[in-house]
Amino acid sequence: MGRVNLNRTAAATAVVALMLAGCNGDENDDPGNGPTDTGPTDSDPTPTDTEFGTPATPTPPTPTLVEGPVEPTGVEDIVTGLDAPWSIAFVDAGEALVSQRDTATIVHVTDDGDVTEVGEVPGVDGDTEGGLLGIAFDPAEPDTLYVYATMGDENVISRTTYDGAGFGEFETVFDGIPAHRFHNGGRIVFGPDGMLYAATGDAGDEQSSQDPDSVAGAILRLTPDGDVPDDNPFDGSPVYSYGHRNVQGLTFDADGRLWASEFGPDTVDELNLIEPGGNYGWPEVDGIAGDDRFIDPVHEWPVADASPSGLAYHAETLFMASLRGSRLWQIPVPGGDAGEPQAFLEDYGRLRDAVTAPDGTLWVLTNNTDGRGDPRDGDDRILRVTFD
Repeated sequence: MGRVNLNRTAAATAVVALMLAGCNGDENDDPGNGPTDTGPTDSDPTPTDTEFGTPATPTPPTPTLVEGPVEPTGVEDIVTGLDAPWSIAFVDAGEALVSQRDTATIVHVTDDGDVTEVGEVPGVDGDTEGGLLGIAFDPAEPDTLYVYATMGDENVISRTTYDGAGFGEFETVFDGIPAHRFHNGGRIVFGPDGMLYAATGDAGDEQSSQDPDSVAGAILRLTPDGDVPDDNPFDGSPVYSYGHRNVQGLTFDADGRLWASEFGPDTVDELNLIEPGGNYGWPEVDGIAGDDRFIDPVHEWPVADASPSGLAYHAETLFMASLRGSRLWQIPVPGGDAGEPQAFLEDYGRLRDAVTAPDGTLWVLTNNTDGRGDPRDGDDRILRVTFD
């Protein structure tokens, strides 16, 4: 049983973020999560709004601060000994598949601590932040697993079948997503509309994020076969939103709204409420900018407190796993309004993913064996968080 720590801390404020903005050096999750040394500079003139299109649906109201509705009550280890785990996809209650970034393997885990390797994803070839990243089952085809992985100079979404013991052939669904040592995005999730949503990074080319024709620095919306849905915000394009730097967290709330957690450079990280066709500003702006050309984040954090990766929704609350921040942020969103963030789960080091389990608990991945953490006995592990 892991040690319970529900000590709650005050949320980081924009004032703190501004104080840190003058600091030099890269202080985010990985060396590549600070300012890049490749790709175009920021000296190009900022294009006008009309060059990027407008949202396909009306803009939702800006969330307002509210009190939180859910209280975590306990934390325990359920699986230990994982190797740079990145993503969790539930098979059923009490069992899940977990991707391991550096070995390109997927393991089957159970809530009584059993870990069995299922197989290796072919063709994975990544470095530093690249490798085997997000995995997700298609709710309409429960035996079909989707995989996002770095394969040389591109990130590729593929799919396979899972029969409870092994995988079938892997089939490419969507490719051509730029890859890099840093900023590969990698989170994939199926929406309530049956579409596949994929988060990409700018892959070291910051200005690509401001190009709605580029699949870098974006959130993509695809059919399960990898085609472009007819109702996407840009005709014929898989891009659902753009102006992102490196999104590694995606989740839908009970109202079907999409939320994303995003790495900033060396000042602030972001939680965003995603609008179809929305431009989130990178690299022209970072964090809450108050610039009418772009959509501001709902919340921002100093990078030392966040470096956010996985994002989960449970009981009108978002849970954001933080790497450098080494904590789980809890952000209540009852009725769609965003409450004050609270931090807990601060005794386990870097946290990579958070996923709601079928039984209503939360499974959280630590990430201390990925070359940037400080591994301790039992790392990496899956933690189970229970609630009132």
